[in-house]
Amino acid sequence: MLFFAVAGMFAAVFVATAVFLSAGEERRDVREALRNLAEYELPSNVREQEMLKSIQERVVAPFVGRLGGLLGHFTPAGYREAVRDKLVAAGSPAGLDVDRFMTLKVLGAVSVVFWPWFAFKLAALDGFYGVIVTGLLWGISFFGPDVWVQRRTDQRQHEIAVRLPDVLDLLVISVEAGLGFEQAIDRTVDAVPGALADEFRRMLQETRMGASRAEALRAMDERCQVPELRSFILAMLQADTFGVSIGRMLRAQADDMRIRRRQRAQEQAQKAPVKMLFPLIFCIFPSLFVVILGPAVLQITKSGIT
Repeated sequence: MLFFAVAGMFAAVFVATAVFLSAGEERRDVREALRNLAEYELPSNVREQEMLKSIQERVVAPFVGRLGGLLGHFTPAGYREAVRDKLVAAGSPAGLDVDRFMTLKVLGAVSVVFWPWFAFKLAALDGFYGVIVTGLLWGISFFGPDVWVQRRTDQRQHEIAVRLPDVLDLLVISVEAGLGFEQAIDRTVDAVPGALADEFRRMLQETRMGASRAEALRAMDERCQVPELRSFILAMLQADTFGVSIGRMLRAQADDMRIRRRQRAQEQAQKAPVKMLFPLIFCIFPSLFVVILGPAVLQITKSGIT
């Protein structure tokens, strides 16, 4: 009972904190709207200008930035670049950069001094169960950011692989109608929003800033790390190198991507029985045994007693 009471207390504190921050965000939005009005004049006092910002901008962001800069001196070489690549592959989630990710990792690592006190004192667990709860909570705190980023990456890569055939179909129609490749992409990204459209839009921005098409396509491949998209990019690079018709190549790629999407769906369908095996054995079968064999066991027990 004490464990559930403590869990309820932590949930209440979390909800109160979220409500407080959301209220601060609403006040900040109102102040931003007032500041954009022509009749509204910004205060000349520096303190009043700072107070217009939210608590996150005034307190949390500077603290996280300084802590991240301090941690940068103690991290292994190349770790920040690896974290940055992971966040880019996850789509650069809003509100999460390298410094904040590293801060979450450090807080999760130092939380090992708090969870034993929580398990053995507050939750009143003892022995083996206390050790298990401590290790489980510390593992969630430390590996939680990595698991969340990896999950976001997997979801984004799956979305790109699923949307790619539809985007290629639209590109085929646009190119065969007489548009160039860049113009076709520009029209397609507006019709099919999503992660793939964002990547194509970024690729167009890079080409407009002076990068070649091949460099922009290779950069997109490095960001996404999707096999289907890599196949399409390699075909595009070969078409540019050997002068192959882009329309014909896009149609062949669209047919190939539809076949790959069908094979991916069939593969996931074949994995379903294996994934259902664990809940079937440990959750459904015991209930069936209790319902079916329970009355028979009771009858046998009563017969033995009499």
